[in-house]
Amino acid sequence: MRKHILVVPGDGIGQEVTQVGKKVLERVAEKFGHDFTYDEALIGHVAIEATGDPLPEETLVKMRSSDAILFGAVGHAKYDNDPNAKVRPEQGLLKMRKELGLFANLRPIKLFDELLASSSIKPEILKGSDILFFRELTGDVYFGEKKRTKDSASDLMIYHRYEVERIARKAFDAAMTRGKKLMSVDKANVLESSRLWREVVQEVSKDYPEVTVEHQFIDAAAMLLIKDPKRFDVVVLGNLFGDILTDEASQIAGSMGMLASASIGESTGVYEPIHGSAHDIAGKNLANPMASVLSAALLLDISFGLKEESEAVISAVDAVLKAGFRTGDIADEKTPKEMILGTQEIGEEILKRI
Repeated sequence: MRKHILVVPGDGIGQEVTQVGKKVLERVAEKFGHDFTYDEALIGHVAIEATGDPLPEETLVKMRSSDAILFGAVGHAKYDNDPNAKVRPEQGLLKMRKELGLFANLRPIKLFDELLASSSIKPEILKGSDILFFRELTGDVYFGEKKRTKDSASDLMIYHRYEVERIARKAFDAAMTRGKKLMSVDKANVLESSRLWREVVQEVSKDYPEVTVEHQFIDAAAMLLIKDPKRFDVVVLGNLFGDILTDEASQIAGSMGMLASASIGESTGVYEPIHGSAHDIAGKNLANPMASVLSAALLLDISFGLKEESEAVISAVDAVLKAGFRTGDIADEKTPKEMILGTQEIGEEILKRI
């Protein structure tokens, strides 16, 4: 198979973890006889520094002409405490999602047994958890009309029927291939946009009579995710609620450094860790690259249909964890110092096992 992959490292540790993800793709191509070519592009803070634009037109052109995108992270501390900054790294991320029509964000919560002790949740509550989140990605308050005066500010939470229906159908389709259970999360007791959300999900559910549907308010769902994660299978929710709940779900996997995601829609798919740019550890060879590696596995599966190759990558990560190797974020007091590796070193251990 011949495919062209665009690597967009972005900011902070994105620069480091995508290097490991790319090496994994190179190893897969070598072992399974594929021809993958690569290019790189700028986004976020590094793009602002170089061009003044968080998503340069050159990057968009490269994105549209690629078969898949391996993405890093965007963000920089200099913008976080400056509410008056007109240009921000995250604007590039939002524009990318809109321009590429990436309306569905898939976040599988893959729990490796070896990391049960890495979570702050009791192992007996966690064991057996397997969750697939479908987060709507191009609507909600992130894209609604924004207003700001000296003494007030507002963000419009808006959803259209077609936006809810298309993400709901993807979630229901996935539920049919799993446990035939779907939870829809909203705030329909308070928000009009959530009432539309629930109404549309209920309408779509009629086309999937085999799927058991459960509706939960976001506050209750946040509590249940920690109390009883095995209750969850496929979850569909809006942009804001999905952003928050999937970060909470990182505690099930032990660390954000273990969670991959896929953003798909109308064209090229984007595959990225759910973690941020983490500038406090950037350039120190401390970041956990396994979320980027697992994102590469999603890329192989979803965009290229290479299930065997994808499973080989996941198995390699599992083998590294079984061997006792850890990065700092998933190590505990029982982990021998010599088994705690840096970004590049644990990447090499994964490559050995593919």
